[in-house]
Amino acid sequence: MNMPPATKADKKATVDAAAWMFNIVTSVGIIMVNKALMATYGFSFATTLTGLHFATTTLMTIVLKWMGYIQASHLPVSELLRFILFANFSIVGMNVSLMWNSVGFYQIAKLSMIPVSCFLEVVLDKMRYSRDTKLSIGLVLLGVAVCTVTDVSVNAKGFIAAFVAVWSTALQQYYVHYLQRKYSLGSFNLLGHTAPGQATSLLLLGPFVDYWLTNKRVDAYEYSLISMMFVILSCTIAVGTNLSQFICIGRFTAVSFQVIGHMKTILVLILGFLFFGKEGLNLHVILGMIIAVAGMIWYGNASSKPGGKERRLPAIPINKSQKTDGLSESTEIDGKV
Repeated sequence: MNMPPATKADKKATVDAAAWMFNIVTSVGIIMVNKALMATYGFSFATTLTGLHFATTTLMTIVLKWMGYIQASHLPVSELLRFILFANFSIVGMNVSLMWNSVGFYQIAKLSMIPVSCFLEVVLDKMRYSRDTKLSIGLVLLGVAVCTVTDVSVNAKGFIAAFVAVWSTALQQYYVHYLQRKYSLGSFNLLGHTAPGQATSLLLLGPFVDYWLTNKRVDAYEYSLISMMFVILSCTIAVGTNLSQFICIGRFTAVSFQVIGHMKTILVLILGFLFFGKEGLNLHVILGMIIAVAGMIWYGNASSKPGGKERRLPAIPINKSQKTDGLSESTEIDGKV
């Protein structure tokens, strides 16, 4: 008995699911590796490490360009500089926010990225959300808050750092989707444009930022074979993390990436309990996980229905200088990853 051929919708659903799994696995993996690197081996230079991540990603894009997977494309310098500014403020802002705020307020700040991303889509893309979509987002926020928010204390400089981190992160993620659509760029192409600039700026500024945050110098760190292996492993996984983020946001939106992305928070909590101690595992954390997962399932169902999440007007003009089929070609390449 012959199986019916897969429809275009089935293929899209398969690639969408694979993209999410790719992002979740690489994101959770890099968090666990970095946690071991910093907690066990004392490598606390997060900004410099991120610069190394983007340097490795840059090498990947060079190899892929040489192999023909990345075609020549155009991104205006002004757009590139704006993206790098948002992305670097996001990275440094998150590190500073974690240092200056309590863990509870830091988690609340991270949760607030969903409403901020919704605001950007409503204002800039004329997006409209149904009642069920809004309620499902609220349920996800509630569940993750129950899981992660404990002590909450606020101070002026910590609030400013969190404000900068949240808005710059939301803008960076919005820009990923915006640039891919406007200039018909695939994930590989956009990474090829942005990774070199981020690597250069973070490697130049990272050691100074890390010294300011930790009062330790990266060149004075006592490197060992094991710590270097963890650094290399972290950089290798980061290539997949960076690529999968661009693929997911390009295929969906920044809001969907944030909502479904909280599955990573749940998995990090579970793996943290398994590998780093079970003292934090209690009933209200498990309840929060269940609420959050239920909210994610509800969001996926509500946002996919007609009217669940739709643009009222076409908001992003496509650059006519790009090939008309450029986006579909790059989407096919992303699907092969």
